Amino acid sequence: MYPAELVAPMKADLTGVGFKELTSAADVDTAMADKEGTTFLFFNSVCGCAAGAARPALKNTVQSAAKLPTHLVTVFAGVDKEAVDKARQYTLPYPPSSPSMALFKDGKLVHFVERHQIEGNSAATISEHLKKVFEHYC
Repeated sequence: MYPAELVAPMKADLTGVGFKELTSAADVDTAMADKEGTTFLFFNSVCGCAAGAARPALKNTVQSAAKLPTHLVTVFAGVDKEAVDKARQYTLPYPPSSPSMALFKDGKLVHFVERHQIEGNSAATISEHLKKVFEHYC
C-alpha cells in the first residue's frame, strides 16, 4: 500500500476535474447501482503510464470532449484495495490491470481499455480514442 501523502496529488489530478473517488467496496457498489446513463471507471495507479499518459488523457478528455459519461468515478490500485477488488468484479472477464478504463452503459460494460493499450501511447492519442468512445456511447 502506498502512503496517502504520496498518492494525494495523483488522486487530485482527477477529482479536480470532476471524478468521484471511490475508496470502499460499498462506494463502488453504490456508484455501480445507478444503471441509468453511462459510468466511466478509471483504475488509477502510481505507475509511469498513469502519470505520463492516462491521467493527462483523462483530464484533457473531460475538459474538451463534446460528450461525457453521466458519472466519472475512480479507484486507486495499491491504495484502496477493497474498492479496487470490488470494481474489478464489475470489469470481468478482463484481467486486473492498472491503469485501466471501463465504460458502462445502463449498467453493462461496453468498452474497456487495458494497461497494454495505454502503455506506449501518448495522452493525446488516448484522449482522442476516449472522445470517440464517449461520442458513440454517451
